[in-house]
Amino acid sequence: MGRRKTAYKIVVRKPKGKIPIGRTKLRLHNEELNDLYSSPNIVRVIKSRRMRWAGHVARMGEERWVYRILVGKPEGKRPLGRPRRRWVDNIRTDLQVVGCGYMDWIERAQDRDRWRTLVGVVMSLRVP
Repeated sequence: MGRRKTAYKIVVRKPKGKIPIGRTKLRLHNEELNDLYSSPNIVRVIKSRRMRWAGHVARMGEERWVYRILVGKPEGKRPLGRPRRRWVDNIRTDLQVVGCGYMDWIERAQDRDRWRTLVGVVMSLRVP
């Protein structure tokens, strides 16, 4: 435990993942550092938690304000330029990466077991 904590401090303080071993320094890339410390990829964690939360909201019902905010469209005039990225757009993108982009995600989220397996697939994806 003590050695791991010390190695972690060295990695955090040293740029580009250099770990001193004796008089030479071993250079490790990010993927090797993640494998060494077995920490999950932060992008995968964010995507899986976003998907988990979206499933929770989809099962709430149409009368809840959280559901209406997630799937509703704002009224009024849109500002100039590219439209802002919404949560629903991110969820659809994550589903397309998994291969389920063609289906209605709100209907899919009603079945908890199937949605849970989908969230697990998103968590296990390899993110560049």
